Amino acid sequence: MSYRVAMDIGGTFTDVVCYDERSGTVTASKAPTTPGDLAEGVFAALGRVVDDPAGISFFVHGTTQGLNALLERKGARVLLLAGQGGRDVYQIARGNRDRMFDLRYRKPAPLVPRQDVMEVGGRLDYLGRELVPLDEESVRAAGRRAREEGFDAVAVCLLFSYANPAHELRAGELLREELGDDVLVVLSHEVAREWREYERTSSAVLEAYTGPVVRRYLARIERRFAERGLAVPVHVMQSSGGLVNASYAMRRPLQTLLSGPVGGTMGGVAAARLMGRENAICIDMGGTSFDVSLVVNGRPDVSAEARIEGYPVLMPIVNLHTIGAGGGSIAYAEAGALRVGPESAGAVPGPACYGRGGARATVTDANVVLGRVDPAWFAGGLMTLDVEAAGTAVVTLADELDMDPLLLAEGICDVANAKMAQAIRTLTVEHGIEPREFALVAFGGAGPMHAVFIARELGISEVVVPRFPGAFSAWGMLEADVRRDLTHPYFRSQDTLDGPDMSRNFGTLEEEVLAALSAQGVPEERRRVEHAVDMRYEGQDYTLTIPLRDAAEPAEPGFLETIAARYAGAHTGRYGHATPEAPVEFVMLRSTGLGSFPRTAAATQEAPEERAAYVRDVIFDGAVHSTPVLRRSSLDGELAGPAIVVEETATTVIPPGCVATVDPNGFLIVKVNL
Repeated sequence: MSYRVAMDIGGTFTDVVCYDERSGTVTASKAPTTPGDLAEGVFAALGRVVDDPAGISFFVHGTTQGLNALLERKGARVLLLAGQGGRDVYQIARGNRDRMFDLRYRKPAPLVPRQDVMEVGGRLDYLGRELVPLDEESVRAAGRRAREEGFDAVAVCLLFSYANPAHELRAGELLREELGDDVLVVLSHEVAREWREYERTSSAVLEAYTGPVVRRYLARIERRFAERGLAVPVHVMQSSGGLVNASYAMRRPLQTLLSGPVGGTMGGVAAARLMGRENAICIDMGGTSFDVSLVVNGRPDVSAEARIEGYPVLMPIVNLHTIGAGGGSIAYAEAGALRVGPESAGAVPGPACYGRGGARATVTDANVVLGRVDPAWFAGGLMTLDVEAAGTAVVTLADELDMDPLLLAEGICDVANAKMAQAIRTLTVEHGIEPREFALVAFGGAGPMHAVFIARELGISEVVVPRFPGAFSAWGMLEADVRRDLTHPYFRSQDTLDGPDMSRNFGTLEEEVLAALSAQGVPEERRRVEHAVDMRYEGQDYTLTIPLRDAAEPAEPGFLETIAARYAGAHTGRYGHATPEAPVEFVMLRSTGLGSFPRTAAATQEAPEERAAYVRDVIFDGAVHSTPVLRRSSLDGELAGPAIVVEETATTVIPPGCVATVDPNGFLIVKVNL
């Protein structure tokens, strides 16, 4: 067994990357995603890079099954168990403080209607001490209702279970006695052992809502791979940017919610490391969506909580901003103006140029009309595009808007580029980050086609197009570590802080997280642990996560002064100010276990082929330019725009005035003329 394989299942294409450990070569390919049975697309793509699954030594993939179930509201039917008097916590949610003056704002509809929330007796105090024993009969009654009414999952969220999970654990035992293994039981402290009742409830409900879909999918994939001879565990990308095996992912399915898009972020981390860059903006433009994430100081931009579709979730998660903008985004007229997306043609019927029955103009059709795509060698020759159908779709919309078809085609691209640039501003400018200080790493099937135009909108001077950009998210999964995150509530003021006690708690977390890595099959020499503490100024509601050197640091003399200064620096970096003389508080201890695998980044570079090219007319800024179309495998040295660079998984557009070079890693570096 010598092949390390990663796969990313997108809305339009399923991408696969294979690293041959013997030769050091990397190959990539793709196949159309098959929405009816995703496994068909998975094996079609796999068959293009590996002859026999028995030769695979490591397999990882990203899935959007849970996210799609949430987006489409096709998740499980959930029964929610709350503590006595807490039935309405999930319905009330939080006040609308960040959208206070938006008169059209509506809170997202709860995933569990009020009639499906039941109260169970029992109560703990804020320290986790039992005040009222758990009412076991009320729990059994809930289990009977779940069985009789056909619920798919039960979520349990009891007050102060983060401090003492005893009541939730017993409730879980009783529910499993009543329901067996057919109904998923989710305990909130296992999903997020953190304070804040509503956010913990929301996290548990999200896992219960998406969990059955994810579990069925992973079980089916594991079974199908085993039937074909795969002898190693299936790994899955987590929303945190780390890997877990499928058996753990089936127990904690919420961790896979952003599984697919996060692979690109981890690829961006690896690319930044190889190029010696600290900061990068990662953009992933596929057929359906456009995802933005950041690499800051060589690390993925990860938060301890996030909002997904308006629902708060407590778990380590890469900060991703997604909009409906991709190659399949449909252009249309509205009130006499041009609009693009978020509706997508998807994989079926796809853009008009795919020849599968699509008739409405899309971003890909516009690029075909502008000459920016090689129609005879699209997706490495897997598809031949119908130029006439693309032209007809664009002309139809142009007639509706009374525009010249070529101007409309550029307008479609310009509108899409402006939307994508604004998505980047949401993660950068709106958080005090200057995008001009970052390199733009572009990937996805359509990302390199639009990257330079997006960079111009933002004043970014450098665009990086990695190898196999259309399958870069899959490559990023091969570069990721196995990751497990553990938390421990730890409320202390600076006056009551006991440094040695904090150190001992971190030591306990470290033992637990190392054991978790061992259970994932990570060798001892490849394990490491990182620690951090959530802090705030006294009286604040929000916290910042401050990294520690190791578990022993809190026990050292002068720790309080050191960590307070570190917090002040982080506060200044995030908010532009700090109050060093103000007392601080400690809220949460965090330990992250990381298990590394051999990297694929050292894959050998093939010698450049002879630069065989042809010239075609391409439209840039309303003018026709004679533009060479080159295979990426032929590039060596410097390439001045205009030029079109094609490869198996993507097309890179280099406009006039820009210059591209190939670096030692095989990355295409484009200097943008601003």
